Amino acid sequence: MIPVILSGGSGSRLWPLSRKQFPKQFLALTSERTLFQQTLNRLAVEGMEPPVVVCNQEHRFIVNEQLAGIGQKAQAMLFEPFGRNTAPAIAIAAMKLLAEDRDELLLVLPADHVLEDQRAFQRALALAAEAAREGEMVLFGVPATHPETGYGYIRATQTEGLPEGVARVAQFVEKPDEVRAREFVASGDYFWNSGMFMFRASRFIEELKKYDADIYDTCRLALERSRTDGEEIHIDPATFAQCPENSIDYAVMEKTEHACVVPLSAGWSDVGSWSSIWDVQNKDSDGNVVKGDVVMHDARNCLVQGNGKLVTVLGLEDVVVVETKDAVMVAHKDRVQDVKKLVGELDARGRKETTSHCEVYRPWGAYDSVDNGVRHQVKRITVKPGASLSLQMHHHRAEHWIVVSGTAQVTCDDKVFLLCENQSTYIPIASVHRLANPGKIPLEIIEVQSGSYLGEDDIERYEDVYGRTEAAEAAPGKTGVAR
Repeated sequence: MIPVILSGGSGSRLWPLSRKQFPKQFLALTSERTLFQQTLNRLAVEGMEPPVVVCNQEHRFIVNEQLAGIGQKAQAMLFEPFGRNTAPAIAIAAMKLLAEDRDELLLVLPADHVLEDQRAFQRALALAAEAAREGEMVLFGVPATHPETGYGYIRATQTEGLPEGVARVAQFVEKPDEVRAREFVASGDYFWNSGMFMFRASRFIEELKKYDADIYDTCRLALERSRTDGEEIHIDPATFAQCPENSIDYAVMEKTEHACVVPLSAGWSDVGSWSSIWDVQNKDSDGNVVKGDVVMHDARNCLVQGNGKLVTVLGLEDVVVVETKDAVMVAHKDRVQDVKKLVGELDARGRKETTSHCEVYRPWGAYDSVDNGVRHQVKRITVKPGASLSLQMHHHRAEHWIVVSGTAQVTCDDKVFLLCENQSTYIPIASVHRLANPGKIPLEIIEVQSGSYLGEDDIERYEDVYGRTEAAEAAPGKTGVAR
């Protein structure tokens, strides 16, 4: 059995903590481990192979770091230049395996869900495998226990010809209003659609070719034209851009005659909104979930999360307050599904707060924006031991570097020298330069930029150990991810 981990999506309903460049699957929302790491850890099951991970090209370094953080390694990583929903993602993963004459069972899992009962999950896996080996396409359905309007539903019918405990899917239902959701729960025939699946790779490809030939043909070509680097497959952007955007539900599962449902009663949540985060967290005696430097008085059933500043809440009920360095979001718990609309409005206004945090992670470390002005910008930069930034040049800005801790190796044109704690240097405009950490502890510097233009796309790379010069050339008009 091969797990296919779908790690796309931006988690916009969990803004401002979840951002496009660092979405919710990479956040530690419910435990010390991130949702992505929790998903991988629950796959410690006999017969389970290392995963195939499908993610956005921009998240590849985050994925590698989070895999290393739990001592795991993927057997393959498929990097999408942009999202095209779940059907193309699964299709390319299945086609890659079939091209290697491997037709194992595929366990398709979103990377951003929570499951509390590992034993119940394993029982459901065993039942699903029994059906999938017979050519069925299994969807894991969570028994609908309350009228949730944020989930899609599945209606199950007869079980004839299926293993005991497995039912045929009769109907897929879009997210209902509360009245219909109550009817579904009362009937006892409905499950929440978990977005988790199991089937043979060949069965999925057969059904995709039958019901959505455009996705099948485009994905086949995109895979053939992709660039492979070890276990990393960089999907060809020009071909993938022509692929229709569709979910596995619409493209295949709602049309196939082989769709069946296996009940999953394992404390599942897609943690898709702040109210669902509140649902799965431990609460105090007033029903509050609190994280960070927070003081509450006469407040009940609230979720309050601080990330640096003191946050105080007085006399409120059923509200969500989330603070980050550059944004604060306040919402009633009944309206948290609409945070996505709020993010859409911010995007329409060109606000960068939906894309990245003040602290931005890079393969070499991270940088944190401390202060911004018209002609200046201050950043705190942390470089991992043994890591280095690209050899680069800026056309419009100069930089001052001050070492706070650690040792910096600085390249500036034809000079290479070391800086220790409390020492500094100046990088003139148009100088070819590089910052590296030759030491065994993290290097921390303060960088003061000054100039007529301070955008992160003012960067020309000459050498980069992370292959980002190639990525920039492959993406016309995108000359700069930062550093």
